[in-house]
Amino acid sequence: MPEEEDKYPESTGRRRFVKGVVGSASLAGVGTAAAAGINSATAPTGAGGGITKFMAMENTAGPAPRGMPQIPIEIDSEGYLKGVWPEVKTVEQQGREVKVARMDLGGKTYSNEWFQYCGVQTSPGLKPDADQDNYFRYTGNSKFTWQNESVEGGQKIHVDDFDDYQTWGNGIGKSGLGKPAQGTWRSQDVPASSTIPIQVIRSTRVEEMAKSNQWLKASTEEGFIANLNKCTHFCCVPTFKGLKGSKVASAENMIYCQCHQSVYDPFNIVEKSFVALPRPEE
Repeated sequence: MPEEEDKYPESTGRRRFVKGVVGSASLAGVGTAAAAGINSATAPTGAGGGITKFMAMENTAGPAPRGMPQIPIEIDSEGYLKGVWPEVKTVEQQGREVKVARMDLGGKTYSNEWFQYCGVQTSPGLKPDADQDNYFRYTGNSKFTWQNESVEGGQKIHVDDFDDYQTWGNGIGKSGLGKPAQGTWRSQDVPASSTIPIQVIRSTRVEEMAKSNQWLKASTEEGFIANLNKCTHFCCVPTFKGLKGSKVASAENMIYCQCHQSVYDPFNIVEKSFVALPRPEE
């Protein structure tokens, strides 16, 4: 098909989908609450879930229904980045005891339920007491040339890899806005299909935002901010300054999902709510 006749030309970076996704699109129209009800009916032994408030990178354009959840960060004494994992507790839900990971942080209730959507709720690493060390690790074959050339997949993410964050650029949008990387979290020794994808950005803007914001002061460090990198529309993996085609959606300085052109602002963190899906029990 000639590009001028193509509904989604190559320049948009938007992916064409096979008919398997059409069924998912139909389910998307059911609505979040109804979808959660369907899930609960078909998985009655699920743990947790329900209406959950979370802190998100705001969705500013496209069909995504809400922002992507932020992951609080801490840096260890050697300079390696970790995602904060909430304290594990046993609570009673619907007449039975279940384990949840939940804590107060920066004036908010932070829990593992923030990440229970798009199949992530089935990831072994999302089990509250999973045997994981919480370090962020690089993915292989990322969207960023610097990452592919400088580090190896599986290597722990380190602050020194971002020394040039104040000036870094890759020809997409403005330089100096921040330096990104793609990685995984709580995903050691699990199948590739069950890893938890994350994105890290180091930016002077995050440093400035954290000075006057209780939540960001508690959830970011040295200009680093992270998010669960699953688009809330069709569960694709977006990138910050990772695709030249993002310009068509005015998203060259934002996080852009090439599949359906949803856009997220990593420098505008908002509180949202959604119906978290139950986490399957063993």
